[in-house]
Amino acid sequence: MSLSELVGAPPEGPEFEPLLDPLWARSTWLQQLDGCPQDPIYHAEGDVGVHTRAVVAALCSDPAWQALPQPERLELYAAALVHDLGKPRMTRPLEDGRYSSRGHARVGARVVRQLLWRAGVEFKRRERICALVEHHLVPFQTHELERPERSLRRIGLSLELSKLATLARADALGRTSALQGELLASLGLFREQAQDLEVQGGLSPYPDPWSRFRYFRDPSRSPQAEAYDDSRCQVVVLSGLPGVGKTTWAARELPDWPRINLDELRSELGISPTQNQGPIVAAARARAREHLRAERPFVWDATNLSRDLRRQVIDLCDAYRARVRLVYLEVPAPVAERQNRERAASVPRAAIERMLRRWDVPDPAEGCEVEYQVATAN
Repeated sequence: MSLSELVGAPPEGPEFEPLLDPLWARSTWLQQLDGCPQDPIYHAEGDVGVHTRAVVAALCSDPAWQALPQPERLELYAAALVHDLGKPRMTRPLEDGRYSSRGHARVGARVVRQLLWRAGVEFKRRERICALVEHHLVPFQTHELERPERSLRRIGLSLELSKLATLARADALGRTSALQGELLASLGLFREQAQDLEVQGGLSPYPDPWSRFRYFRDPSRSPQAEAYDDSRCQVVVLSGLPGVGKTTWAARELPDWPRINLDELRSELGISPTQNQGPIVAAARARAREHLRAERPFVWDATNLSRDLRRQVIDLCDAYRARVRLVYLEVPAPVAERQNRERAASVPRAAIERMLRRWDVPDPAEGCEVEYQVATAN
């Protein structure tokens, strides 16, 4: 399914009037927004469904959006439709009659990733939309960030900051709130900082991949500074859902490298995927330290789906000054499901559903080299 088939074609012509009723009627993922309450301080207009419709209308009336090429309009249009898809899962009532949806942007990106992956939307387009969803609140929070330049540079590796600003403006205008003026002022600051970064030489001025990796890990570094490469060995960290071919890739590409494979460790220790995984992780880290102390390259072969889990592995490798090559693998949803069923020890569906709920595709700043091995449907 194409993106336009999933979300509908964005409106064309001088009016750019969105017609959302037919799309809403056939999309259960939009219908769940109806009735989801919001904090009246920020959203006096009503529930998430009401807000989403208003955001789409505000986007379609924005000359900046109207001036974009059609493929880019479609992506922003889709992002506006799904930007709050994490709220039904994360909204909680507070004792004073207000509501909290803390964390909904990151959770929303994961929900959207599942939706677009199962629909077969092209990888790069999907991930640009997910990045817009995950970071859609950043333009309102720039003044609160400890190191805003670093945050903007990292986001800029995944999407154009001007597109994020366009979505944020629609988000601010698509609500009724006494704080709307403050949101728009914060957005203005975000635009200024983003433009300053572009004037300084763009968002990717790093001399080489090692220098970029060190910049995002060391707050004292300048993005233009060339880092001395004192790496002692290379570690390939694999990432991907069960059934995408991680072990096959490692055997084909690096047949002579030792592998730390969590499935094999489970078999050795007699621990199933549904039991406590603490002993598995401890054993994996112990073996990794043996390789790292010997300055021996190896492959860490595991799903490593969440950014938090990958950070633990990468931190361990970096502590020994290993150069991390992060390889992400993906296949279409039907292929992943079939290949998982055909495995000698298939992962239960319930376990995969839990994994999907914390699925973060690696961003370019996570490793020294980050590669995307993404197969498309035949």
